Amino acid sequence: MEESILERFNAFVKRRSLRRTSQRDSIVRSIFAKDEHFTAEELFDRIHRTDSRASRATVYRTISLLVEAGLLREIDLGSEEKTYDPNFLDKPSHNHLVCVDCGKVVEFEDAHIDLLNDCITRRLGYRPIRQSIHIEAGCEQLRLKGMCPNLLATRLSGKRIKKR
Repeated sequence: MEESILERFNAFVKRRSLRRTSQRDSIVRSIFAKDEHFTAEELFDRIHRTDSRASRATVYRTISLLVEAGLLREIDLGSEEKTYDPNFLDKPSHNHLVCVDCGKVVEFEDAHIDLLNDCITRRLGYRPIRQSIHIEAGCEQLRLKGMCPNLLATRLSGKRIKKR
């Protein structure tokens, strides 16, 4: 994790007249240690394994503060739970493809999409600030071969798959 993220977060917390706590620091480090999307409950489970002092409320509040500070983005991956993306600071214009069969999320960037979004927004009299595309697609492996290793892994992990 870049220390600048923690420094920016702590500066934001200070501006809001909140206290800096070791639990919050631990949560921020855990979020930005991986480039993975997560739900608040998944993060709480991860944090609780290493720091049992961090409460569920502290995890949820820290996520909210990170979103408010512009360091974390809430994204819609089509599930019932809110999902958070720590990757957009390095790649602000990345998009998500979500497999409706196995739930796998693939991030992608494409200069053609960026150009098209720029052209469309300017033609309509706007200036683009950020873009995010969410594509839901069916798994080719499942369709062609009748099985998908991602689907098996998802079911074994106990994650819920969105119903079509």
